[in-house]
Amino acid sequence: MHLLRVQVPNFRALNQVDITFEKDFFPQIFPLGSQNGGGKSTLLQLIFTLLHCSASDERTIFLQNLLHRFNPNQSSEKTILAIFDIWDGSKIHTIEFFSHQTIDAINAKINSKDYNKKLPISISSKNNRFLRLPIESISRLLDDDDWERENLLFICTYSSTKDQLVKDKSLLCKIGNLSSNEARFFLDKLSRKVFLASHTTQDFLFMNGEYRKLFSEKKDDYEKKDCSNINSLKTKIPGFFTYDFLAVDLVNQLFIDARNKDGNAIKDREDSNYYETLLKQDINSILINKKIYFSPDLNQITFKLDKQGQEVDLYPEDLSRGELKRLSIYVWLKHNEIKDAIVLMDEIEITLHPDWQYIIISDLEKWEPSNQYILATHSYDLCEALTPAHVKAIKLKLIKNKN
Repeated sequence: MHLLRVQVPNFRALNQVDITFEKDFFPQIFPLGSQNGGGKSTLLQLIFTLLHCSASDERTIFLQNLLHRFNPNQSSEKTILAIFDIWDGSKIHTIEFFSHQTIDAINAKINSKDYNKKLPISISSKNNRFLRLPIESISRLLDDDDWERENLLFICTYSSTKDQLVKDKSLLCKIGNLSSNEARFFLDKLSRKVFLASHTTQDFLFMNGEYRKLFSEKKDDYEKKDCSNINSLKTKIPGFFTYDFLAVDLVNQLFIDARNKDGNAIKDREDSNYYETLLKQDINSILINKKIYFSPDLNQITFKLDKQGQEVDLYPEDLSRGELKRLSIYVWLKHNEIKDAIVLMDEIEITLHPDWQYIIISDLEKWEPSNQYILATHSYDLCEALTPAHVKAIKLKLIKNKN
């Protein structure tokens, strides 16, 4: 799956955004720049949340958090939120997300006798403003031919006002000419191929206040609470990753998996060197004058520093921030087997030496060349590693004065 084009008419700091990511460019790595506060991070989060969360009822809360108070055109029945062109390897699918004035529009329908017959429940017109209908009922109304909304998907309701309890809008989706069932199947497949990596210091629009507070805590408090809370969050939204967190157990598991693959290959009388490649060519190439060692049972990791011909034992915390970051990204990609995916990465250059900001492009290409990487960045060195045509920008759009 690759993202070919994204259009966002008006969402927070984003205004008339229209960016193309050419599918014939090599490598498929695109730096994305803007002025400070220009909306790079917002765009990545919007892409991620819509494409990763829309296929799962359990992730509805993240969409509702993202869209809370989104109501840019109050006089319009339909407001375009975003349009995506997705290449699935054989054809292009255009996905349109938009907000609809659900309550007013549905109430107008419900008040007619014909539509009352279609609903599974009897409705009193007194409380229509706070109406709560099953998703199937809403979809049945919105999909009607009279509405010219064929093949629409109802994703969720959300609040466009300060009061989050009043869900007065609906998020809807349409994917080209696909039927509703085909569109849901495609969204589910796509959701497994969209990932976001960012720093914990970022303000995540798809989180509620509880999780935002967790990410803004001081380091000591954060480390105490991190494991259970962050792991809980990542279980709910598995495509989300933070650079700041290197799980040593994932490194262990990565090597166990490689060893098992070698063992299975030997049983099948095939040549295999997953473990050797992982250890010597990949992991150790990330470290500078250091090597990684494992106990025979792979239960313990040791890092060793080559210091004037002598090896000195180190712990993971002795590694530089840049080494930890490169290692964590590598482990994340490999452990989760992220392939043929849209990988969104926010400010990957932070904590990396300028030389490493340049070579991170070749790192990503080597670690998994089938992915498309979109990197929100301020780094000149990172952009220098690619052609000028690879570098995309969110241009500042001036808002006309109506006076």
